[in-house]
Amino acid sequence: MLITHDTRCALDTVVDLVNTAPEDDTTPDGLPDVPALQVFVREHQVSEVGVLTEADLAAVRRIRSRFAAVFAAPDPRVAAGLINELIAAAGTTPRLTDHDGYDWHVHYFAPGASVADHLAADCGMALAFFVVAGEQERLRRCEAPDCRYAFVDLSRNRSRRYCDSRTCGNRLHVAAYRARRKEAAG
Repeated sequence: MLITHDTRCALDTVVDLVNTAPEDDTTPDGLPDVPALQVFVREHQVSEVGVLTEADLAAVRRIRSRFAAVFAAPDPRVAAGLINELIAAAGTTPRLTDHDGYDWHVHYFAPGASVADHLAADCGMALAFFVVAGEQERLRRCEAPDCRYAFVDLSRNRSRRYCDSRTCGNRLHVAAYRARRKEAAG
């Protein structure tokens, strides 16, 4: 599957957005306030965003939970329905652009769109490409029992199980090794 630069950026953005959601009532929200949203927008180079407000923050949190549902979708039909709702509500308006030193690429949000509509349109379309390509199963959650971060499995054989093999994956491998050693020692 060919993944263009702008699709990859949108995938990274949607994964990071989903991963800002609190896991439960004891974990903090990764987007607690408007300044945090401003940092998120700047770090992900979300273009054509004006002054952000509390209303923008609330709208981004709403689409964040809808994106999380896409990663939890049991099959492509459910994922497609969720993505269709997201991009339709965003008023998707594809247009070619070449800004900030990037070659021609497609923006799916309408000029002047809110940051939530911008994210819903561009990130929703990036996820739609995976469903169209029959690759919805690559939209995953970390299999570590104490981590449920979202990630996109871009491995060649679709074998990635953890959001980060250096943290979650290594921690579980070390724990399994220690359990085997303990069992062998009797």
